Amino acid sequence: MSNIKEAAKIISNAKNLVAFTGAGISVESGIPPFRGVDGLWAKYDPMILDLDFYKRNPDKSWPIIKELFFDFFGNAKPNAAHYGLAKLEQMGILKSIITQNIDNLHQEAGNKEVYEYHGNSVQFVCTKCGTMFKRNDLELTNDYPLCSKCGGLLKPDFIFFGEGIPEDAMSKSLLAAQTADIFLIIGTTGEIMPASQIPYLAKQNNATIIEINIEKSKFTDAITDIFIQEKATKAMNEIIVNV
Repeated sequence: MSNIKEAAKIISNAKNLVAFTGAGISVESGIPPFRGVDGLWAKYDPMILDLDFYKRNPDKSWPIIKELFFDFFGNAKPNAAHYGLAKLEQMGILKSIITQNIDNLHQEAGNKEVYEYHGNSVQFVCTKCGTMFKRNDLELTNDYPLCSKCGGLLKPDFIFFGEGIPEDAMSKSLLAAQTADIFLIIGTTGEIMPASQIPYLAKQNNATIIEINIEKSKFTDAITDIFIQEKATKAMNEIIVNV
């Protein structure tokens, strides 16, 4: 039996399947990863996403943030891997997704129960008064955005360096990992703390770990039970066919 067919059989019998996704699932939607030779941080200074730097130098950070996360990423659409997870949720098999991504593609594909560990790019928050704004209600230009209520600096509602994980997303993610019987890892290297600890929590609670990655991750030899070395779209298409 191939790894994919074995994984599909296990998934089809899951009582509480939880998915854990990283940048790799969105690469085939045209969104490059942050790390690695072709990653964004090989081309851009990560300092643009440092919260203190952004507050002090929004004129330097904002044009790059806008170009990357809204002009470029904003055109990305869900791919077959996203739709595969949505299908598993519709079938009643997948209970939730814990994602490190901020691209909203899981929701666009149709998933309802998504815990965004690093926030989301579809909202902005005022750094002064805390008012929330929907991205579509703002006219984004190369001038950094300001709050219409207090004049404070707006920032995208995803995690900058120097910020903590959203409390609600963290608590829901930890509970999902603790209660999962099958834990499906897709497209993450396991290098980003503290998110990288979540699969270990699932393993400690006796979950079977299925991993889909094009290369081995930090999870592969440590906790993974079934490793599928394949692109996320191809692997998920085959899993859906065999579930």
